[in-house]
Amino acid sequence: MIHATQGKLIVCGMGKSGIIGRKIAATFASTGTSSFFVHPGEAFHGDLGMISPQDSVLLLSNSGETEEVLRLLPYLKHIGAPVLAITGRSDSTLAREADCALLVPIEREACPHNLAPTTSTTLTLVMGDALAVALMELRQFQPTDFARFHPGGSLGRKLLTRVRDVMTPGIPSNRPGDNFKQVVNSMTKGCLGLTVVVGDEGNLLGIVTDGDLRRGMERHESPHALQARQLMTPAPLTISCDAMFAEAEELMLKRKITSLVAVDQYDRPVGIIKYFDL
Repeated sequence: MIHATQGKLIVCGMGKSGIIGRKIAATFASTGTSSFFVHPGEAFHGDLGMISPQDSVLLLSNSGETEEVLRLLPYLKHIGAPVLAITGRSDSTLAREADCALLVPIEREACPHNLAPTTSTTLTLVMGDALAVALMELRQFQPTDFARFHPGGSLGRKLLTRVRDVMTPGIPSNRPGDNFKQVVNSMTKGCLGLTVVVGDEGNLLGIVTDGDLRRGMERHESPHALQARQLMTPAPLTISCDAMFAEAEELMLKRKITSLVAVDQYDRPVGIIKYFDL
């Protein structure tokens, strides 16, 4: 019923159920189901105008007899808006009058006096989350869709940012025939702990890191006679500068590397992603 709704999903509840209802509405809204919360009490002072026949209404009441919630039923039936309920009692007025009732019965509240809404509100929240997840699956809601509703904070940055947005441009480079000193000078000026080795067309041939320099000094008696082509690691791991930031993070964690070369569509190095950028 919610999936078929042309308008919005309106969530209503009083007291603690209302607080849970606000969270349920927020979860729906952030996962592809347009939704907002309407306070049942405020509804009778003008907020009924927020609800249209194209909307579906989710009413929350553990007892199913909450007066403020039940007072909404005649109006909702009058305009023809589908009514869904989450309640703990199958024999309640709300369960009988709703077009669809989802039951969350409990033996007692966790409250030592069996009074304060505790277990009942927890189960209502669980049912709301279950509905939201089921709708995500129906709509094939993807991480990119989620990111559109969460552009702020680390989550939005991770899902919406591309490599070109965070990479360090102006990458140090050398030619294959450059000597040991020239390679060291490039690495020193670049302050990235590496330099790339490029061909005549600017295409990437290899990469020289601090580790490559140390290995070259250990393995050769005259390391200063080595050229860039002898020091470099050929065909290094790269990522497109248009790839998503999250993809770079996953690749670096999986391969346990601290630097990643970003390349353009012609395989030319255009930047460096360092682990601390993640």
